[in-house]
Amino acid sequence: MIAFLRGLLAEAFPHRAIIDVNGVGYLVLIPLTTFDKLPQIGAEVQLLTHYHVTDRDHTLFGFITADERDLFRLLMDRVSGIGPKMALSVLSGMPVAAFKDAVISGDVKSLSRIKGVGGKTAERIVLELKDKVGVVDAWQASRTAKGAHDPKQEAQTDAVLGLIALGYKQTEAIKAVNELAKQPGIDTADKLIREALRSMN
Repeated sequence: MIAFLRGLLAEAFPHRAIIDVNGVGYLVLIPLTTFDKLPQIGAEVQLLTHYHVTDRDHTLFGFITADERDLFRLLMDRVSGIGPKMALSVLSGMPVAAFKDAVISGDVKSLSRIKGVGGKTAERIVLELKDKVGVVDAWQASRTAKGAHDPKQEAQTDAVLGLIALGYKQTEAIKAVNELAKQPGIDTADKLIREALRSMN
């Protein structure tokens, strides 16, 4: 699995880019939010990636931030009927923070304005992320922690969101993170996720 690419930006278009990594050009499909943040052609760039394999093709998707990649994976893994192309359209149609706010508030109307989504898919996104996965509670906690400038709570919430993105249930993730947060020295999201994965496997 390819976790990220670091190299020179050889080509850039609204939905795809080519990254030259030591003379090998990697074609990467990207959302508009990533395209908007790309440097000039020829400059160094790093994209976090998701490697998608089907019977017919192998596709590399690229993202400038971990939040974009996490949301992309969450949509594909947890919302029925959404594949990689639709997930990319969602990211292209709305910044991650705005998408989270729309789901938290149940704003189906805003979500349905995203190209290719429509009313029924927007309703399904809200229903399955809010009611079934429960990820919205973690998003709300994250927003509260950031507003309160509480680094410890931010780290715990980010760790819970990371574990949910990896496929764990919210209740399992919260329980594991809360237990680990009591231990000295485990105070960052990365450390919490790493230790949680050890304890949950």
